[in-house]
Amino acid sequence: MKRREFLAGASALGLSVVPLASFAQPAMEDLLAPGPLAEKSFGDPKAPVTIIEYASLTCPHCKDFHVNTWPALKAKYVDSGKVRFIMREFPFDPRASAGFMLARCSPEDKWYATVDLLYRAQDRWARVDDPATALKSIMGVTGMTGNQVESCLQDQALLEKVTAVADAGRGFGVDSTPTFFINGKMQKGALSIDKFSALIDPLVSGAKQ
Repeated sequence: MKRREFLAGASALGLSVVPLASFAQPAMEDLLAPGPLAEKSFGDPKAPVTIIEYASLTCPHCKDFHVNTWPALKAKYVDSGKVRFIMREFPFDPRASAGFMLARCSPEDKWYATVDLLYRAQDRWARVDDPATALKSIMGVTGMTGNQVESCLQDQALLEKVTAVADAGRGFGVDSTPTFFINGKMQKGALSIDKFSALIDPLVSGAKQ
């Protein structure tokens, strides 16, 4: 996939998914094996629970999770040392790939702020006729110039790495977003904080015994 395919006439929301198949539950060591991009994680690496999220920046359900549930999950479990949370790219369309690339091209301390901004501004770039101009305008808030946006989206090697992260996710059975692995067990959909608690609390209690 080339840069021009992101921002030209591609559909704002690609709906193709991987056909359902039978996948063995992946082992944690496989899920945590180093990938082509540095992990973006929050929390104590030694936390008793590890959650891995595969998400797409153009996915409304992913936006709902990050805007409405992630702050509570982070405060209750990540900041308290109970959960290590890892965010991984799973773009379903060229625009989501572009957004993830721009986040990766941002300074390290602005990565999540950029992801958060792109989620909150989703309707302004994921579903418009001219996403190139929209993304340049939105990224201007972070201090990234139009030329820097262009340069980032020309980075074929970065695109291939983002795609490789998604391909690895497909190998684990991911076919929709958001998909979470909670200590290796797959959960699909934008789970509520109550659902997360029901899944996390027994794992934390079991680790204490």
